[in-house]
Amino acid sequence: MTSTAHITTQPAAVCWLATEDGLVLQGTACGAAGTATGELCFNTSMTGYQEILTDPSYAGQIITMTAPQIGNYGYTRSDDQREVCHARAMVVREMCSEPSNWRATESLPDYLRQNDIVAIAGVDTRRIVRHLRRQGAVRAVVTTDAQLGASPDALVAAAAADPGLVGRDLVAEVAVTEPRVFDNAGSLHVAAIDTGIKQGIIDRLLAVGCNVTLLPPTTTVDEIMHSGSGGARPDGVFLANGPGDPSAVPYVYQTVSELLGRIPIFGICLGHQMLALAAGARTYKMKFGHRGGNHPVKNLATGRVEITAQNHGFAVDADSLQGLPVAVTHVNLNDDTIEGIRMTDAPAFSVQYHPEASPGPHDSHYLFYDFVQLMEGRL
Repeated sequence: MTSTAHITTQPAAVCWLATEDGLVLQGTACGAAGTATGELCFNTSMTGYQEILTDPSYAGQIITMTAPQIGNYGYTRSDDQREVCHARAMVVREMCSEPSNWRATESLPDYLRQNDIVAIAGVDTRRIVRHLRRQGAVRAVVTTDAQLGASPDALVAAAAADPGLVGRDLVAEVAVTEPRVFDNAGSLHVAAIDTGIKQGIIDRLLAVGCNVTLLPPTTTVDEIMHSGSGGARPDGVFLANGPGDPSAVPYVYQTVSELLGRIPIFGICLGHQMLALAAGARTYKMKFGHRGGNHPVKNLATGRVEITAQNHGFAVDADSLQGLPVAVTHVNLNDDTIEGIRMTDAPAFSVQYHPEASPGPHDSHYLFYDFVQLMEGRL
């Protein structure tokens, strides 16, 4: 005689996503229970979700991944870009809870639950992306609260109650409050102003022979100029990536303005915007931003096209550069936005994209060597 085992499974918890302009979707929970609000954005990368989740530049945002299945290679803590998850919530079409990867230390759903990150699966992410491309960035809510989810009007109101990103200083929420030293026995010393730096950037600076002192964003010019070993002058200053509205952190770009001409400077992402603002330019909020690992950027000096990793919702206003000692060095081939600048009267340059590529292509690693040459007086 044979017997049949009856396996009972618990149904997945219901989860809702709603935007301030009335889009309401129902799916299943694949992360922590709770409610999260933030600006809804989308990322077109096929891989790198763990680096994306822990990138401080995503503070205040809900990430929609456009790849149809997320989580299939699990989660590996050594790939984290910072110690905690900075994204508010995650949206996916299909979540894999049984990863296949020898490096994985846990599944992505387990990581999300352990870090109190709300996530929703089973929704049409293509529809969400089309909505954002048409309407532009919107505030949203992701929740497992059944009482809130029972009322579409309440969901929309919860989304609209989020403060958004414009005019908001998120740097203070993600930056270090005390200096940190990364010593690799390098020959050069870089003072990095932390506005939300990724570990991948620190790793690249170490790889090209730099020791790095990570400084709080409120560090004064005098403190920066004496932040080397034993109070010595550093060889260069690095301006980090970070979240939110660049115009909302004047204490950083005013410091950069005072540093211009005194020391070599290199900036990435928010650091690029800080350099532009320090030079007297303006920034603006983009319709839906650039987020992904396949954005084509043209180097105007060489004519070479680089495939780049990007994550930004603000950009430098090209018209505002007129009459300033600033030369445009890189442009985005999709929409002609400014992707790189250099000062014509000071040893300083920056790019809007992420040459450290964590995750992403390695086409732009040369920029770190350019920074070394700038510090050594060879560029």
